[in-house]
Amino acid sequence: MSENILSVRNLTVKYISRETGVCHAVNDVSLDVKKGETIGLVGETGAGKTTIALSILRLLPMPPARIVSGEIYLQGEDLLKMPEGGMRGIRGGRISMIFQDPMTALNPIDRVGDQISEMIKLHLDLNNAQAAGKAAEMLEMVGIPSTRFNDYPHQFSGGMKQRVIIAIALACRPELLLADEPTTALDVTIQAQVLNMMKGLKNELGTSMVLITHDLGVVAETCDRVAVVYAGEIVEIGTADAVFEKKSHPYTVGLFNSLPDITGERKRLLPIAGLMPDPTALPEGCKFSPRCPACGEACTKGPVGLRLESGTHFVRCLKAGQ
Repeated sequence: MSENILSVRNLTVKYISRETGVCHAVNDVSLDVKKGETIGLVGETGAGKTTIALSILRLLPMPPARIVSGEIYLQGEDLLKMPEGGMRGIRGGRISMIFQDPMTALNPIDRVGDQISEMIKLHLDLNNAQAAGKAAEMLEMVGIPSTRFNDYPHQFSGGMKQRVIIAIALACRPELLLADEPTTALDVTIQAQVLNMMKGLKNELGTSMVLITHDLGVVAETCDRVAVVYAGEIVEIGTADAVFEKKSHPYTVGLFNSLPDITGERKRLLPIAGLMPDPTALPEGCKFSPRCPACGEACTKGPVGLRLESGTHFVRCLKAGQ
């Protein structure tokens, strides 16, 4: 565990309410993030990616959320056993998160410089003037002139708001950055700028990153490893090269077949049939079996574990490694 900045072990999360019953959001998930590494979590909406990230920071709404079992280690410290006071020191200090929507992540009535300064004062031993100076440096670092320190969020475009959020997340030089679809609300040109900036800052600060995204192109450009998440489970995990070159799980194959190919002869996309299963009534056996074109009788009976495909490439499929 020494080379890992983060280790998640057998994490299971449920949402329990009278109206919907028990929602099985995350089911026995385990993953490691090495120091300086970027791992991508990909999958359809509702797969459980954001719930995994919020569990790491213990920001799940309780109730209805409940972490049923599992361990989350930050360099050997189990975050699930840490008192709330200790977690307040972790959040924003050692672990930061870029939330999904830049339009709503900032407080509309506070100046952007003050919002960055607030994070700095919470975690670093600096006075107001020093924190303001550090905040101005962070604005410059993400490509925003420090002269805009006293502007309000409504005076910024979506891409600039996202840069401010990144500045807040990186202000205290966290060891781990959780980025929840950081470019989803941005146009393609600004997406490229933000991703290049994040990669540069990550390398400069030596930060590890968990990147949640639907965009396989972003994964190819940014991530060292990738975990494909479906119905609250990791169904395939390995280096980005291994997963892209040898797509082994039928769901991963379906994701790639859903991408447009401007170089090939195929003129129509090949979407994955059906819909994500109801998380309150997950199918027996392989969770992907109702949509899988290669499903056999054995796939619907009993749990399916991760199997070694090659090297550090694992697949949750009965046909893996055959």
